[in-house]
Amino acid sequence: MKKNILFYYLVAILLSCNSKDEALKESTPLLELSYATRFTIQKLENYTLVTVNTPYKNAESGLRYVLYPRNGAKPAVEADAYIPVPLKSIVCTSTTHIPLLDYLNETDKLVGFPTTDYISSKAMRGRIDAGKVVELGIDNALNIEKLIELNPELVMAYTMTSDFGQFDKIQEAGIPVLINAEYLEADPLGRAEWIKLAGLLFGKEEKADSVFTMITNEYQTTLAKVKDVTTKPSVMSGSMYSDTWYMPGGRNYAGKLLTDAGLNYLWKEDTTTSFLALSYEVVLEKANQSEYWIGASNFKTLAEMKEANERYSFFAPFKTGRVYSYNKRIGAKGGSEFLELGYLRPDLILKDLVKIGHPELLPNYELFFYFKLPLKP
Repeated sequence: MKKNILFYYLVAILLSCNSKDEALKESTPLLELSYATRFTIQKLENYTLVTVNTPYKNAESGLRYVLYPRNGAKPAVEADAYIPVPLKSIVCTSTTHIPLLDYLNETDKLVGFPTTDYISSKAMRGRIDAGKVVELGIDNALNIEKLIELNPELVMAYTMTSDFGQFDKIQEAGIPVLINAEYLEADPLGRAEWIKLAGLLFGKEEKADSVFTMITNEYQTTLAKVKDVTTKPSVMSGSMYSDTWYMPGGRNYAGKLLTDAGLNYLWKEDTTTSFLALSYEVVLEKANQSEYWIGASNFKTLAEMKEANERYSFFAPFKTGRVYSYNKRIGAKGGSEFLELGYLRPDLILKDLVKIGHPELLPNYELFFYFKLPLKP
């Protein structure tokens, strides 16, 4: 009988603790984010709760991460991972994570990465060349044994699906995994705002806020320059893979940037937030007389485009030489700086697009990511 009483007494204590924790969470407001919608931050008594609302497209539930002081006790609350902060080491799995470290002056915290040749950052390449960043294979087939030997304090990952197989193995080894879903943000500044999460991880909240404020101010300043333009040049985008033409949906990140730049993106009325998969005929019918073609895959010259698919040459911007690629800056090992830095610096992308379509508005600006394709090398 005494054992039963003791059992119920312990259960009552646990329930009381849980209810207090839930009440505390309910009464504590979320930190306000300006543009990002895919994660939330909640400061609690002795930890910070970060919730990634949509870890992958169409996810039915989010993931909860508890960030707690590294010298403190791990909070007794339910979470998908517990992360001691500030971090002393990290493994990242996407090149888009690299600028988050660079801009917070935490470049030296990266200890491992899959396919390091993709990294363009000069500061990070210095660490790679010095042997301070371990090559971990391919991101969707990480060398988990080598990663576990590294024993980083966190793996920042991303996923397109609900398959968490390799992440579960990493967490079973005692290494927390945090899913970064920045790529699902439809607003360009929403993607950039994920630097605030990195700020929490490295104890650099003020620095992260300062970086984001700078990016936002630059973006808004450029946006103001085009708000009164009356002529909006028509724009097409994308290219073909096999028999399918892929281009940004009207509410996609890239589509919004084109519209924000005072351009008439021909698919702006589309409500898709991801990418459209269209036939060549559909694109030709709608865009054959467009003024610009912005975002023409990885082609380096118009001749290369025509050799890949002669039908590209039927579009007006091909004939007038107004085709632009975003791969002006290529890293030492062939990585695209646009694909690495672009998420964090949409203000630079916006300036490029305004310079292309409304050069008179930015007379002294030189294209940063984009370049006009020459006819031949």
